Amino acid sequence: MRAPSNLKDFVYKSIEADLLAGNLHSGDIINEKDLVEKYGVSKSPVRDALIAMCADGILKSIPRYGYEVISYSVEDVYSMLQFRLVLESGFLKQRIVTLTDRQIDELETLNVDCQNDDRTPFEHWAANENFHLKLMSFWHNDYALQELRLTMHRLTRAYAQFYWNSNRDVLLSRDTEHHTDIIESLRKKDADEAIRFISMDLHNFGGFEDFFRQAR
Repeated sequence: MRAPSNLKDFVYKSIEADLLAGNLHSGDIINEKDLVEKYGVSKSPVRDALIAMCADGILKSIPRYGYEVISYSVEDVYSMLQFRLVLESGFLKQRIVTLTDRQIDELETLNVDCQNDDRTPFEHWAANENFHLKLMSFWHNDYALQELRLTMHRLTRAYAQFYWNSNRDVLLSRDTEHHTDIIESLRKKDADEAIRFISMDLHNFGGFEDFFRQAR
């Protein structure tokens, strides 16, 4: 039996899992009554979870109708990636000289997971997320790290949306092929080169650059 304080998180994570698994799609409508029956909980944690998901940009409340799963446009994704480029490259430019060999070795270890195609798309995306969050953590700015984490979380849902709407014939490691270049640039303490490879890395978001080009 789950503690009442955990029910909101349980509902939130369950809905999110359905989104990542392709059981819920952009534009789908969900409502409190169905979720109460599905998860066997009261209205309160369901409502709290739905409100939180609206605040996080996952759902949109439609009064007297339900909650719509928000659709990310190509422009939305590019805006998030542009924000990431400014955030990640800005700190790297200022702090690259403080990086230690041990920290770069940590990135090397994480990059092994990023290059592994023998996993699910969302395990691969999680490995990619860990790589970028680890790099940001080296700058010791909790606010910037939290902003990157929130953006990566939203991009996870965008990744799911485009993945389930594409032909899914995507080589997973394709979107992290520049991680090795980034690491080599960091070892040389060459900020401009590292930023160039970060830009190329972001352009390969989810291996869907061809899909984006067609959509635009």
